[in-house]
Amino acid sequence: MLKKLNSVRYMFIRSHLYGLFLNTLILLTVLLSVDVWFDPAWLEAGAVLLFIVVYVFIGFLTALYAGFRSSGDMKQRLDYISTMITQLARGKLSSRIYFQEDDEIAGLGDELNTLGEKLQQQKDALLKLADEKGELARSAHKAAAIEERQRLARDLHDAVSQQLFALTMMAQAAEKIFERDPVRAKEQVGDMTQMALQAQTEMRALLLHLRPVHLSGESLTEGVAALIEELKQKCRIEFHVDMEDVEGLTKTMEDQLFRIVQEALSNVLRHAGADEVKVTCTSDGEEVFLHISDNGAGFHVEEKKGNKASYGLKTMQERCEEIGGIFSLRSRKGEGTHIDLRVPVRFTMEGETG
Repeated sequence: MLKKLNSVRYMFIRSHLYGLFLNTLILLTVLLSVDVWFDPAWLEAGAVLLFIVVYVFIGFLTALYAGFRSSGDMKQRLDYISTMITQLARGKLSSRIYFQEDDEIAGLGDELNTLGEKLQQQKDALLKLADEKGELARSAHKAAAIEERQRLARDLHDAVSQQLFALTMMAQAAEKIFERDPVRAKEQVGDMTQMALQAQTEMRALLLHLRPVHLSGESLTEGVAALIEELKQKCRIEFHVDMEDVEGLTKTMEDQLFRIVQEALSNVLRHAGADEVKVTCTSDGEEVFLHISDNGAGFHVEEKKGNKASYGLKTMQERCEEIGGIFSLRSRKGEGTHIDLRVPVRFTMEGETG
């Protein structure tokens, strides 16, 4: 309530009421002076009181009306400015605002337009830089492939190889105790089954990284559809996919978004333990919205920071920011993980007039 009373409209009304109060004091002072100096017969206390009451009542109504009307234009123009600031904060840098008046508020609108143009130029430069970086990355693909093979070799050694070694040891132990303790041997066989399934999941996730880093002449929608179709044949996961064909994406942007989807699905296979995954991609003409979620185990985001397992999440965020996007991650234990990306695809030069 107090915040509303401090608005521009109420400030105008208060200023008019303050003017009414001052005028009433001045009028009373004049009437008192006339009464003291001239003592006219018509200046009676009852008449003065009636006049002041009527004057204050009419002045009060006039002040409310005048304050409300005079503040309307000011409030509207300030609302335009507030809306533009909000749009700039949300990444809609094509927003513009123009006023016919030539005053301080119009000057503020011009400065906001200039700020929007500069931010747009910087974002365009960032996208151009991302394209150039993508070209350099493709030219250095062989070196990157070698590095990727080395990383996969380390992952194979750290995860799958150790699990296979443990399976071998458990199988040998089960074979030795089968005659003496069949129940215990059966329990070990069950543990071996679970470990084999885990090793299989790890291997599928690692094989996912062996797919091409770049789309081979396919669009983002086609590449993601082919990737998920392949996973459907290998995993017991139900995929819900809704991908729109998005115009305005450069080759680098499509490659980066495809790689983010790869990384996210790899994390689902290795860590989430989910049986449902949702992938959606939509666009409003200026931005593309990519959403990836699962119903898996989830995690506490703060606990994940600094952990080795968070490397993939950090990589996805960096890839998103390289193409001028905004990366958002939400996850809680037992409630799955949700990843949302907003990436600009097109800028228009048409402004908004206020």
